[in-house]
Amino acid sequence: MLNINDVSKAFKQGNKVIKVLENTNLSVKDGERISILGQSGSGKSTLLTLLAGLDHPDSGSVVVNNQNLESLNQDELSSFRAKHIGIIFQQYHLMRHLTAVENVSIPLELQRLDNAIEKSKTALKSVGLSDRLSHCPAQLSGGECQRVAIARALVPEPSIILADEPSGNLDQKTGKEIMDLIFQLCEERNQTLILVTHNNELANECHRTLHLSGGKLIEQE
Repeated sequence: MLNINDVSKAFKQGNKVIKVLENTNLSVKDGERISILGQSGSGKSTLLTLLAGLDHPDSGSVVVNNQNLESLNQDELSSFRAKHIGIIFQQYHLMRHLTAVENVSIPLELQRLDNAIEKSKTALKSVGLSDRLSHCPAQLSGGECQRVAIARALVPEPSIILADEPSGNLDQKTGKEIMDLIFQLCEERNQTLILVTHNNELANECHRTLHLSGGKLIEQE
């Protein structure tokens, strides 16, 4: 499903080079739930951006569904990501001027798929928001906005879901509801889940937990 092979990534801060990932390796099977723990600034979010093809490694390869992301041009990469990779951000990243159903339909519209609105309504129903279809983000609670974001990530039926602290901006009760929903939907659809979190309890809900430290992924036994 997903392989990271000797991936390295560094950033420059003035004259200083900050090594975030260094010859990092990871192999994830179809349908696995993987959690990634690490201190703030350890590179967890950077790793997800590489897995999503939103950034490029300095060296090494990221392979998703037997496709090396580095071999794709920008248009091919955008198309591949739209079909195969769903992303759930901590900050929701919803379009303020669009309704819930319009936000969810974006990845389908980008692929010019038929019945985008109907499929988006079904996706919103699956996250318990069938009565919020015409509401814009400003009319929704934080938990409801995150449910819209989950529906948007799931509606293209991707094989892999990348979730970056998806409950980080929510209160404890709402956060648990959101995470339970993500786990449930990924299991029902046999989707691979890569979850970045600082919460050990959430990490333990996954099949495997890895710690990102010193640019390396270390599996927790």
